[in-house]
Amino acid sequence: MWQPEPGWLALRSGTGTSTVGVWRTVLGGRPVVVKRLAAPAGDDPAELSDPRHFAYWRRAADVVTARVGLETTPGLRAPRLTSVEEDAEGITLVADWVEDAANSGLFCAVSLGRFAAVDLGEHLWLARDQLRDRLARAERRGGWPTLARTTVADVADHLWRRRSTLLDELDALPQVAQHGDPAPANLPGREDDDVVAIDWGSLGHGPVGADLGLLMLGAREEFEPLLDAYLLGLPDGTATREQVAQGARVTAVLTALSRAEWALARVAGGEGALAGKYRHPAVAPYLRSLQRQFPQIEDLVGS
Repeated sequence: MWQPEPGWLALRSGTGTSTVGVWRTVLGGRPVVVKRLAAPAGDDPAELSDPRHFAYWRRAADVVTARVGLETTPGLRAPRLTSVEEDAEGITLVADWVEDAANSGLFCAVSLGRFAAVDLGEHLWLARDQLRDRLARAERRGGWPTLARTTVADVADHLWRRRSTLLDELDALPQVAQHGDPAPANLPGREDDDVVAIDWGSLGHGPVGADLGLLMLGAREEFEPLLDAYLLGLPDGTATREQVAQGARVTAVLTALSRAEWALARVAGGEGALAGKYRHPAVAPYLRSLQRQFPQIEDLVGS
């Protein structure tokens, strides 16, 4: 059975169904990060083995072995010195440690706009329909039932009922390259005028502005400045301002609601009223993120 070496520093627990763990260590005198992925077992969800699904277990490894060239792409770059070792139980990824450059949300937004024009090729394992697949997963779990017990119940119900229409609107937008999980924590480094990004397991294609919408959920800056920055990086003729805004708005709102539902559902079964758990440390960040999307929610509800 695979085990981390003694002395490796654990950075965080697994962040995905297939992620065993992430560690920092030094190999050959260079600080690196080691990430371990577990191969799906017989009782794991079938989506882990679907190359187009956002949860495909080995996409981060395929990015390396297919030599997509992400170490030199404009806007976002991958860390250098990446290696892949596969065995019967899973895959071990090794990449250079990326120092935190304290990138602003505006710089990240410009970089995401520039990356949107990258030609990723036609690899079968590139993720597609990420938001649609995430909402399908929520639908199998009953939708957003916990949000129905909160003050956003009516809004959540309205948008849940409109989800198919909103997803169709995203499908009609220009489809571009996307990182797929551009949380600020995944955009830590800087090299020249590009962000050095980590966690490429959701790489694929999606509606223009979708990466911006995901960035908005954790960025300090407001929507309009982030939108302007993304458009500054996006090549002329790729999409209109209205198209980018709609892609970002729908992605941010539906994702924020889904994450709030997930966080609340985890604590809802305990003693006490649900409202008394809004400040729980496992819930509060998701509710604050949702609150920041209220202007975008108003635009969607009123459209």
